[in-house]
Amino acid sequence: MESVRTCVGCRTRAPRAALLRVVAVDSVLVRDDRARMPGRGAWVHETHGCVDAALRRRAFVRALRVSSPLDTQTFQQTLQRNG
Repeated sequence: MESVRTCVGCRTRAPRAALLRVVAVDSVLVRDDRARMPGRGAWVHETHGCVDAALRRRAFVRALRVSSPLDTQTFQQTLQRNG
């Protein structure tokens, strides 16, 4: 049975393989392609709509439980290169 996670952007449940895991490393949002980095992770569909919704609602900050603002610029740039 495959693990199911909830996308922080659209709040729908999806298989783990369909979502991208992101983590906070020194207040910088980083994609975790192999889903092996330490710490709390947040799961999101790798679409501009879901990522934009998560950023707009500050869902990454809440899901990762960080107290300071996250630098999402690098994450957004890598998403644009890959998408």
